[in-house]
Amino acid sequence: MKTALGYVRVSTDEQATEGISLEAQEEKIRAYCTLKGLHLVEIIVDAGVSGGKPLASREGGSRILSAKVDAVVAVKLDRLFRDAADCLAVTKEWDRKGVALHLLDMGGNSLDTSSAMGRMFLTMAAGFAEMERGLIRERTRTALQHKRKNGKLAGKVPFGFTLAVDGDTLLENPSEREALALIRQLRTEGKTFRGIARELEARGIRTKQGRNKWQACSVRSVLMYSQRYEAAG
Repeated sequence: MKTALGYVRVSTDEQATEGISLEAQEEKIRAYCTLKGLHLVEIIVDAGVSGGKPLASREGGSRILSAKVDAVVAVKLDRLFRDAADCLAVTKEWDRKGVALHLLDMGGNSLDTSSAMGRMFLTMAAGFAEMERGLIRERTRTALQHKRKNGKLAGKVPFGFTLAVDGDTLLENPSEREALALIRQLRTEGKTFRGIARELEARGIRTKQGRNKWQACSVRSVLMYSQRYEAAG
């Protein structure tokens, strides 16, 4: 009987999502291994781990990569890999070692890479998943730009603005706008971010959070974030 390791993962935000929970994933993996005659050695769990981390950098993922089994079983592609490059690099190494990847939910069908056809479908699936992530990022970026262009909040309230009572519209903050103009002037004069921070402190200008201590990275962030809104407008 061929040996298999199961792998389940949820990020913190997904803990309570129906169908994504650790218990739901484990149940599907056990049922699949029984159906396919695979000896399930262990189910490795990465709880509260972002899918943006490469498999090798996760505690459970590193164990999966070093294990000596015939198969790795997961419910979906995104439980294992952050992007197409990570997927193809790992599965190429597994293929060299004779380890097959089994994915249980690929558009309603299962997939395993023990055959050339399965490996081809995995490559296509990884590419389409990467495309979908790219489209989501583009849609999100466009939506945020639209909100900024119309003077609406898109993220945190930028330095130089105050949030209106409706909780969405941005209004100019006169004192912060003056400070922002000073920051830009000092930057144009060749001052470093650290030097600007010291100047702001000397003049008693406070941060967005009301602190009288400025950091160089805070000055840089104020400039970059304000430019996003003004460029959109």
